[in-house]
Amino acid sequence: MIVGEQLPRRSLIWLIVCQIAVMLPHLQQIPFWIVVIYLATALWRLQMFRQRAEMPGRWLRLLLGIAGATLLFMSFGTFIGLEPMVALLLVAAALKLLEAIRERDGYLLVFLGFFICVTHFIFTQTLPATLYSVFCTGLLVTALVTLNQSPGSRCSGHEPLLALKMLALAIPMMVVLFLLFPRIGPIWSVPSTSGQGMTGMSDFLRPGAVTKLGRSADVAFRAGFAGVIPKKPALYWRGLVLSKFEEGTWRTLQWRELPGSERQLVAPETIGDPLRYRVVLEPTQQRWLYGIAYAESSTAGVYEAVDYRLGVLNPIEFQFGYDVTSWGTAGLQPSLSDWRRGLETDFPKGLNPLTEAWVKDLRNQFSDDRDFVAALLNYFRMQPFYYTLEPPEILSPDFVDKFMFDSRRGFCEHYAYSFVAMLRMAGIPARIVAGYQGGEVNPLNNTVVVRQFDAHAWAEIWVGGAGWQRVDPTAAVAPSRIELGIEAVLDGQPGFLSDSVMSAYRFRGIKILNWMRLRYDALAFGWQSFIVGFDSTRQIDLLKDWFGEIRVSWFIALLLGSWAGVLIPLMLWLNRGRRVHRLLPEEQRFSALCLRLDQRGLGRTFGEPPLQTLRRARRHLPEGDALYLALEHAVADLYRRTRSASEGP
Repeated sequence: MIVGEQLPRRSLIWLIVCQIAVMLPHLQQIPFWIVVIYLATALWRLQMFRQRAEMPGRWLRLLLGIAGATLLFMSFGTFIGLEPMVALLLVAAALKLLEAIRERDGYLLVFLGFFICVTHFIFTQTLPATLYSVFCTGLLVTALVTLNQSPGSRCSGHEPLLALKMLALAIPMMVVLFLLFPRIGPIWSVPSTSGQGMTGMSDFLRPGAVTKLGRSADVAFRAGFAGVIPKKPALYWRGLVLSKFEEGTWRTLQWRELPGSERQLVAPETIGDPLRYRVVLEPTQQRWLYGIAYAESSTAGVYEAVDYRLGVLNPIEFQFGYDVTSWGTAGLQPSLSDWRRGLETDFPKGLNPLTEAWVKDLRNQFSDDRDFVAALLNYFRMQPFYYTLEPPEILSPDFVDKFMFDSRRGFCEHYAYSFVAMLRMAGIPARIVAGYQGGEVNPLNNTVVVRQFDAHAWAEIWVGGAGWQRVDPTAAVAPSRIELGIEAVLDGQPGFLSDSVMSAYRFRGIKILNWMRLRYDALAFGWQSFIVGFDSTRQIDLLKDWFGEIRVSWFIALLLGSWAGVLIPLMLWLNRGRRVHRLLPEEQRFSALCLRLDQRGLGRTFGEPPLQTLRRARRHLPEGDALYLALEHAVADLYRRTRSASEGP
């Protein structure tokens, strides 16, 4: 092997560091044995560096590759999917380190590192993930710098500074590309096999489903308001509408279950000033969104279902931002069809005999729907019902009987479940709505941070002429839950925040930590809204604000012109202070003759001395050739000029 083609020893350490660095963000998506492979290959390569181990043979490397592929299939059960593909790439990069002996192997490892670094954004696009990727990019560029140094040069320690300078010089072009390059959506989609990131509400509700969320302080979404933020009791973030009751479980109604006459959305009449805000939803792997009723969205890809909830066609795999306009006074579905009325009053008879008898007696006392609802809420208010994260488990089919007359301890879904069931027993159209209630106001950027423990379930009842109206039985049992937030009621209970032991929210009582937490939260919202959420629609709107109407030809000219406007000043700055070396007359004459030699197939090779060129021309040109004689005089003049310059005056 040519010495100049060997992998520089000074580059090996940087390559190993880069390998470990780009692997670390994927710890949640890969099996632990891949980490063991990375550590083992790094240790083996270091021993080779210290000449205490030899490179594994071809057959051993082949067996290691087959073993890695087999373990991947055993771990994931398939090679199709984001996680197995990324894991396969990581295993290949780790094993490639064992056979990296040439300089080109080093380049390949660096390029693999860049690709692995990009794959991290498949799973998360948060600000910390981006900052760590920038750090990894700096390490990879440093490895490139060491690979491009001349053979035999010593490691000066300035390689990281040079890499940092190169990255800084790339920032202007990065900004131009970010603002002006057309935003292109994904060309294809690869399914996720692990289901990680699936958080929040499910499309069904049974006792205990929302209670689990009450133990977590993870952020569900953030909402930034254009004006005054509504009071906490008005922050009902409507998500799912659960109208179907089957085998003790409330669930959403599927599109295929709707008859043709019920698939048309009846837009409500909107009166008054709307509430405008932008929601940044964390990845849920679900298709529904959240908004304050009645909610509309102008964001591309967001639709409005017939039950007035917001949704998207594809599961939300990344943080997703969408703009919402809400009218709190709009009446939802003021008229009810026979089919819809039958659906919203359906509940199995004889399942809860004690409750049915009690509801029948109460209904005889209050024939008016509003009066009956008020009496039912008053019963919750006056009787010893308790709001708790740790209610007794009720597994029997007669859940409402057991809850209303025995345990009387539950979370929001227990009260919504029983309340809607009793309304349907009385013939009043009612359904459960699942979403979130409340949130923490961040005054730094006028946002509301909604966490998983803010998950809530309430009821909607249909009132003739007014449409669907929100009624929350939890407010009758624990009014402070709605007025002050869940932490005011459950803070101190054993189950509250039990799934978020290290959450920064736990330390909100410490002034300096709370100050840092709120500022980071404001920064994270801005990052998602203005950087990650900068899609094609927002790009076009921004360019229209800057330049007015946009045409294709004008846009291409702007894009190319901006590149030139960045690259030309950068090139001039990099070449500042450099003097152009002008050739001496003797050098110009010699170079012109070399071009004539090249036309005869005797071109001068790179680095060839003039005298060697003359000797080669003598062997191939006929005696007395004019070109040879001219070349002989030019070489003599060149050496004479060089000698006189070296001797000085």
